[in-house]
Amino acid sequence: MKSGKHSIGPVVSASHLAEGAMPALSEMEFALTVAGNAFQRWIIRCMAAAGAPGLQSTDVLILHAANHRSREKTLADIAVMFNIEDTHIVTYAVKKLQLLGLVESGRRGKEKTIRVTDEGERICRRYHEVREALLVSGMKSLAIDEEAVSQFAGLMRLLSGQYDQAARGAVSL
Repeated sequence: MKSGKHSIGPVVSASHLAEGAMPALSEMEFALTVAGNAFQRWIIRCMAAAGAPGLQSTDVLILHAANHRSREKTLADIAVMFNIEDTHIVTYAVKKLQLLGLVESGRRGKEKTIRVTDEGERICRRYHEVREALLVSGMKSLAIDEEAVSQFAGLMRLLSGQYDQAARGAVSL
């Protein structure tokens, strides 16, 4: 326990990491881990409620990406969009979505592309409806400043770049 007030310190999952030069980073990493797991659980269950049970979080994200702006996407574009290093993860998810009739594949030159099917678009619309009813309405009731949420998202993107740079450094050790 810290001296002075009744503080127990930052809420972390690994106190030995919080003992370093930036304890707040360990606190953020723990919060990010918990939020990430909650987000993945949410999108899987929301998609099941929308009529597409059995999908994993990556499958859900790729389906939404295929539906984004009604344009076909290359598998490489999707991997870059979500910062997925192993393209086999994208390929596996796309095959699963194809078998369910939610996306269809094509070609742009030598590159494989995908686009959402009518059924995939319908499922995405239903997902949107469920999301609005169960998640967005609850968030709105909290009166969270949407500009602050947007700024937080920008900070998270910046931090992802720091983690990518650190990962490149770790590979060279």
